[in-house]
Amino acid sequence: MKYMRGELSAQGFVEEFGHLCSNITGGTVPVQSFLTDLTSNEMVKQHPAMTEAIQCIRAEGLKTAVLSNNFFVHSGESFLPIDRSYFDVVVESCLEGVCKPDPRIYHLCAERLSVQPAEAIFLDDIGQNLKAAAQLGFTTIKVNNVKEALEDLENLLRFPLKDFVPNTRSVRPSMEIPRDSLKNYMEDLFGEVLSGSLLVRQFSHGQSNPTYYVRFNGKQLVLRKKPPGKLLPGAHAIEREYRILKALGKAGVPVPKVLSLCEDSSIIGTPFYLMEYCTGRIFKDPALPELDAKKRQAVYTAMNKVLCQIHSVDIKAAGLEDYGKQGAYVQRQIQTWTKQYRASETHQIPSMERLIEWLPQHLPADQNTTVVHGDFR
Repeated sequence: MKYMRGELSAQGFVEEFGHLCSNITGGTVPVQSFLTDLTSNEMVKQHPAMTEAIQCIRAEGLKTAVLSNNFFVHSGESFLPIDRSYFDVVVESCLEGVCKPDPRIYHLCAERLSVQPAEAIFLDDIGQNLKAAAQLGFTTIKVNNVKEALEDLENLLRFPLKDFVPNTRSVRPSMEIPRDSLKNYMEDLFGEVLSGSLLVRQFSHGQSNPTYYVRFNGKQLVLRKKPPGKLLPGAHAIEREYRILKALGKAGVPVPKVLSLCEDSSIIGTPFYLMEYCTGRIFKDPALPELDAKKRQAVYTAMNKVLCQIHSVDIKAAGLEDYGKQGAYVQRQIQTWTKQYRASETHQIPSMERLIEWLPQHLPADQNTTVVHGDFR
């Protein structure tokens, strides 16, 4: 315990351990390689099923923590062979000077997670550690077998802890779709019977129209549908999304390949379309703080290139002549902005009055109709 509380260095532990072994055996016991062997890559590996479970848990917006009885190695660093990015809190006994089953370290972990013990689930493979946690109010699971422990955890959490897909979560109860109907539709679409189960997960962003990840016989797909309930006229027009994606794809713009548009609401409750799933990275902050300057430049350059491709699409050749109003775009924008300004005006601002008068008189003479990305207008 002294070693796990950080009271002994690695060398101090080896010496003390050697003395103990010698006293027991009555002879010299070579223990110098013990710690090196114990911490070798062959001995300590992060369990893939546990890693995936943690990813699924975090995708639901829940916090995760490691509460470890660990020790210092010869380099002077604490030994904890995990990817720390998977956890909100990491509590190490050798750094805190206290170890399980001491109640203080459980309280410390809960405090750093900003949760009460009754709000947390504690997993461990040692009975005395679990007993101490349970006495403090934690729900506990003993890990004798990883598969069984994860099944117990799934039962408590009530969402799956496998088949993780980045940027997705389990389907929200209010956004469930009838999977049997979808399965039948996809079997007809692809001309093959589903082998195994149909995996459906919901993307955690871009929810103006609910968007799902679907895996069918190894095919990775994205399903995008109208939301349930009564909708405003013209809103959530996934039919238009499907049409523009199909046209842009034929024009050489790098967009996901659309596969099918279903306007029959009896299948899953609303119209929907299917497209190919494209792997990649999603950057939620346009400043790209996680990238260095060179990589940021590459991302921005690629983005600008694709925006130019979109802007250069020949709408006639792409079959989009009737997609929207043609001509007088700037004029219509000025009219809209002016109406919005008048509707929210509280008092007259002379400079705004001059601008409202000036803009219609200085419209560009040549206005070509083309395609632009709605978020970059």
